[in-house]
Amino acid sequence: MKNRVLVLTMLCLSAVASYAAKPKQDYLSKEVRHELVMLPYYGVFDNLAYQITGETVTLLGQVTRPTLKSDAERVVKDIEGVTNVVNNIEVLPLSPNDDRIRIDVYRAIYRHTVLDRYALQSVPSIHILVKNGNVVLEGVAANEGDRNIANIQANSVQGVFSVTNNLKLEKK
Repeated sequence: MKNRVLVLTMLCLSAVASYAAKPKQDYLSKEVRHELVMLPYYGVFDNLAYQITGETVTLLGQVTRPTLKSDAERVVKDIEGVTNVVNNIEVLPLSPNDDRIRIDVYRAIYRHTVLDRYALQSVPSIHILVKNGNVVLEGVAANEGDRNIANIQANSVQGVFSVTNNLKLEKK
C-alpha cells in the first residue's frame, strides 16, 4: 500500500512540475519574440527565429547587418530566466547585386495591389532574404492566394536565380 501511495505521489509531483514549466516556457517565448521584434534595425530584409530548450535560447535566422546579430544576442541574454544564448544567426554577405534584388523584390511584392496592405505593418509579415541572387520568402501570408502572388512577384524580378517560398498561412 505504501508503494502505491509513493508512486501516486511521485506521479502527481511530476505532473505539477511539468504544468508549472509550461507557463515559464510561454513567458520566455513571449519575451524573446517581443525583444527581437523591438530591435531598432530589424526589418523586412531580416529574419529572426528562436528555439527555447529549458533556460537556453538558440537564435536562428539571417540578417543583413552584423550589429543586428549581436544586438539580438544582447537583448535575449537580459531576459529574466534565460541563462544561456546560442547565436546561430547568419549574416548575409555584402553584395550590391543582392541589395538591388532586395529593393526590386520589395517593390514587386509590396506595390502589388493585393499585397500592399502588408507594407502598412511596423514590421511587414513577408520577409525577403537574398543571398547570391537566390531569394527566400519567410513569414506569414493571410491566405494561399497572397502566398502565391508574393511568389510570382518575386520570380518576376530580373536577376533572381531562384525563389524559395517559405511563407506560412495565418491561423484562423
